[in-house]
Parts: sequence; C-alpha cells; structure tokens
Amino acid sequence: MPNELNVTPTKGSLIAIQKSLELSTLGFDLLDRKRNILIREMMLLIDQVKSLRGEISQTYRSAYEALQEANVTLGIVQETAMAVPIEDGVTITYRSVMGVEIPNVRLAESEIRMCYGFDHTNSRLDYAYVCFQKAKRVTALLAEVENSVYRLANAIRKTQRRANALENIVIPRYRETARFITDALEEKDREEFSRLKVIKAAEEISWPP
Repeated sequence: MPNELNVTPTKGSLIAIQKSLELSTLGFDLLDRKRNILIREMMLLIDQVKSLRGEISQTYRSAYEALQEANVTLGIVQETAMAVPIEDGVTITYRSVMGVEIPNVRLAESEIRMCYGFDHTNSRLDYAYVCFQKAKRVTALLAEVENSVYRLANAIRKTQRRANALENIVIPRYRETARFITDALEEKDREEFSRLKVIKAAEEISWPP
C-alpha cells in the first residue's frame, strides 16, 4: 500500500496537501502540549493518592480499634450507632483541565457533635465517632483524587492515540504525497522544457537566418 494519498499531481493539489500538512503538524503540537499538561496534573494527584491511602488506612484502623473497645466495655453499640444521622451534605462540582472534567467532592462543613446520649456511652465510643467523622472526610477526598486520576489517565491515553496517529500515519502520508506531487510537477516541467527546446531547434532549422 503506497504511503502517499491518491491525488492528481497538480499545483492546486500540492497547495492543499501542504495546508493539510501544516494543520496536522499544528494539531500534533497541540495534542503533545495537552498530553504533557495532563501528565503533570495526574502525577501531582498520584502523590496525593499515596498520602491519602496511608492516612485513611490509619484513620479507619484507629476508628475500628476504638469501636471494638467500646463494644467490649459497653456491649454491642448498634442502637447507639443508629442515632448517627446519614450523611447527605455531599456536593460534587467540576473543574476543567484541558477539556477534562475533574470532580471536586465536598462535604458540608459542620461542627462534630455527638448524636447520642451520654448515659450509656464512654470516651472510647466518642473517640471512635470522631475517627469515623475524619475517615468520612478523607474518604470523600480520596474518592475525588482517585476519580480525577482515572479521568486524566483515560484522557491521556486518548490524546496519546490521536497524537501517535498524526505523528506516525497522517503527517508522514501528507509529506510523502507532497514529495510525490513535487517530483511529478518537476518532471512535467523538465519534459515541457525539453519539448520547447526541440520545437525551438526545429524552428531554427526550418527558418535559417
């Protein structure tokens, strides 16, 4: 399969191909710049993911240890746990990074207040409650960052595929086609020049001075 496009070698075709080549090269430069920006953004978030995963593991470990101690000292605290309200203050907005929608997860800011009576509870249950409140916020932040990394990674893959197609297929094909047309036009000019020389020589022979 030839690399060049199937076009008629004319000056008009050459101008059109050169314009397409220019646009394709510009498109590749823009995609390459977009890819680099997305990669930088993702690498910053990956560092956050590592930090948040460590933090959330420690927070849940502390919360469950405190809850286990509360269960040992108070008995099963299921009824007390039912007094804790369901979280409904989650809001999700988005920001755009080079056309990629990145989520921004936020929990409504509120003071930590114990939602149960103190008659049949102790400090270990209070500590477990505080730890789970912290874990809830860290979980929301981790969900935001991990989802952002996922979206950025997908966008980077798509951008990479498009950039590769331009760099390895489209641009070389336009260059090869431009070279083919240029060579054909130059050959045509040489043939025309040779033809004119033959005609001129024939005229000189037919009409001597």
